[in-house]
Amino acid sequence: MSEHRRKPPQPQGGGHASTRRAAQQRPGRGAPAGRDVPTASPSGPYAPEPGVSRAEARRAAQRGSSTGRGRGTGTAARGGRPDTRFINYPRSDRDGWKRFLPSWKLVSGTALGFFAVLVAGTGIGIAMVGTPDPNKAAKAQNNVFYWSDGTQMVATGGSMNRQIVQISSIPRSMRDAVIAAENESFETDKGVDPMGIARAVWNMATGGSTQGGSTITQQYVKNNFLDSEQTLKRKVTELFIALKLGVSEEKDEVLAGYLNTAYYGRDAYGIQAAARAYFGKDSQDLNPAECAFLASVLKGPNLYNPDGGIGAAATPELNEQRARERWTWVLDRQVEVGRMDKTERAKYTDAQFPPRVESEQARGMTGQIGYLVDTAKAYVMKTQGVSAEQMALGGYKIRTTFEKSRVDALAKAVEDTRDGFIDEKKRPDTDTFVQFGAASVDVKSGALVALYGGPGWDRKHFSNNANTSGVPVGSTWKPYVLAAAMEYGTQNSNGKGISADSKYQANDLTVINNREGRPLRDGSGNPFKQKNESPTPFGYVTLNEAMEKSINVPFAQLVFDVGHNKVREVAKSTGLLEESLNPNNDASFALGTSTPSAIRMADSYATFAASGTHREPYSVIEVVKDGAKLPLEAPKDQRAMDNAIADNITKVLQNVVQNGTATKVKKLGRPAAGKTGTTDENKSAWFVGYTPELSTSVALFRTDPNSADRKLISMKGVGDIPSIHGGDIPAEIWTEYMREALKGAPVKDFPEPEDIGVVADSAGAPSPTPSVVPPPSPSPSTVPPSSPAPSPSPSKGGKPSCKPWELYCDPDTTRGTTNGGTDGGTDGGTNSGVIAGTTGGSSGSPSPSGTSRPGRPGGTTGSFDGFETE
Repeated sequence: MSEHRRKPPQPQGGGHASTRRAAQQRPGRGAPAGRDVPTASPSGPYAPEPGVSRAEARRAAQRGSSTGRGRGTGTAARGGRPDTRFINYPRSDRDGWKRFLPSWKLVSGTALGFFAVLVAGTGIGIAMVGTPDPNKAAKAQNNVFYWSDGTQMVATGGSMNRQIVQISSIPRSMRDAVIAAENESFETDKGVDPMGIARAVWNMATGGSTQGGSTITQQYVKNNFLDSEQTLKRKVTELFIALKLGVSEEKDEVLAGYLNTAYYGRDAYGIQAAARAYFGKDSQDLNPAECAFLASVLKGPNLYNPDGGIGAAATPELNEQRARERWTWVLDRQVEVGRMDKTERAKYTDAQFPPRVESEQARGMTGQIGYLVDTAKAYVMKTQGVSAEQMALGGYKIRTTFEKSRVDALAKAVEDTRDGFIDEKKRPDTDTFVQFGAASVDVKSGALVALYGGPGWDRKHFSNNANTSGVPVGSTWKPYVLAAAMEYGTQNSNGKGISADSKYQANDLTVINNREGRPLRDGSGNPFKQKNESPTPFGYVTLNEAMEKSINVPFAQLVFDVGHNKVREVAKSTGLLEESLNPNNDASFALGTSTPSAIRMADSYATFAASGTHREPYSVIEVVKDGAKLPLEAPKDQRAMDNAIADNITKVLQNVVQNGTATKVKKLGRPAAGKTGTTDENKSAWFVGYTPELSTSVALFRTDPNSADRKLISMKGVGDIPSIHGGDIPAEIWTEYMREALKGAPVKDFPEPEDIGVVADSAGAPSPTPSVVPPPSPSPSTVPPSSPAPSPSPSKGGKPSCKPWELYCDPDTTRGTTNGGTDGGTDGGTNSGVIAGTTGGSSGSPSPSGTSRPGRPGGTTGSFDGFETE
């Protein structure tokens, strides 16, 4: 038979029966009814099209089965098993990426299910939580403070227990002020801010910063949880309570609850307690200006209570400024949102900022108690993460480091001295506003054992002068310059630390050179000449003698030879805070224009006394809350400098006491070291000194505590004394206190220092020693004395013949037009004009090899021997 007439092959199992079965199969989707469309049988292949090979036919059949759209085609292509999953995802009837594209049924079903679960969960949550009860929330308790020996010092707080008042007793002006300032939409919202809640929950879940509720309702709920931790669970609970309040409580009830539970400062919880605490009246009698003030304080009492708060940013001056600005804003805001008309607003100018009554906190806080409590509270809040609101609720038992006998001795020393030379009635122009501040630190532990903060809270002096800022320390800064030179060396010592026997030019009005050897310039562009206290032509003196007599010129030059930043590093290593350091790289930096507190200065000098071991000051030994001790450890010892450097600084400062500006301290009758300091224009006077047991600082300055800027005033003429120096009144107070504080204690000597450093004289020194590295060329700008005088001896020569209380005579007799510091020493006052060409700091000689804070082999590194914390 010819090829073209060959009969096509029959499918397996062919015959008429097979043909009938194929005809009975249901046509696939998309095939028109009745049309002759061949269908594939699961048990047999498609018949090949004419001109197509059998292999190609098979491949075409497979492609057709995988892409066919007939019912059951997808499952047939996957082995014939039907998809029995409840959720068809990934989709079995799609291929490739389309398998992962959910159907509209899946999307809508999932969304509906999630919404149902959310609604059900919210309903259950709302049903399970209760609503706040202002009568039960945040009951105030006493905080009890104890002396270091465990005897009670004082119980504070608790007197301002919340007194709940009805909305009718809260003036409309108070309600308007709070709504305008806190939550403009309060009367129409549902109690929550969805976006605010979302941010808070997200931050809590991801470990970010915590955020409070932004609506009045949410803040009311937060007040109810004041003792709880900031956790995700708490935030969810607050959300449910706020939602419940939004649908179940009247707005007036919620607003009254908020104002009755909020913290206003002065230990006052609730509007009634706040009205009594600040204005001595009931809440219903508050006027609009007073209401705006209380609404302002609600933003944060620690920063907006004009009494001041905890932290460097919460001074009475800064708080007063913030409170006035917020008060003005609240009044303006009420006009803006339609809750006060412009005519009413015009009545309240800056002059109507409401005066406050004396704080109830002053009661029972006589003498130094207020300052001691304030210092201990600040330490607990910092170390335990306790907020001002939580501290005000009370319930804390706090054992401090303060020793009653030493606190009393320090207060007596100050008051005896004050009574002896201050007479405000007789000399009102000079003797008013004189302030004293002092602090005493245990050398072995860093414990703050005593302080003098002022005449007392009960005498309306709320600023703690022991922790004040803004009072320059004068020449008490010079030991840091010398210590840096001993550690890092100068540009004349080839990177080696220098000895206190190194010689520097000390004549009055000597030109100071920068690190490049070029003269500094004053405001007129002329070479800057540093003043001393005295015009005595000292010539070249050792740094030991320069410290003894507190001569300015050598240290003004030394700070450039060492580098300003190296001096800063040494000062910070001993515990001084960076924000208190003068940031300028000028000559006066070496002479004490930085402003650490008395507490920090006492602690810093304790580092020298402890042979270079620094211990952070602390004021609390133990804290108990609800019968449980909170974790609290004394600060760890830190190596600040080589013990040989610290011991050599002590030897130099002992010479200051024995032969220099602090000879009055010899009356103590035991080994002591220290430094006097007096600032430009006699605006402050210091003495900071130590024995092997105690380090104590005393500051004397003059300022009006009620002035807006707390500007320092000259003390010339105070006590009928022409010029007060650190070696006068401050040294007298220090000696009287230390004599009583160490009564009965065995006399101890300081460690004998080992010899350190090389003798590296400054440029131009007449007889450089063999160990000095000669400079490239002597500075032509150094001004020699007009009539050369013999070089004074290391400890005695060159001392002017002044009376003991005058030290180096009246600074008015000095020559020149540029100002240095005065110290009875000297200080460094600021130079006149702008100092140009100063680099200071980072450049210069490398530091000595080895670790940056070593303890010499066999040296004393100090050990912790503080108060027990258990």
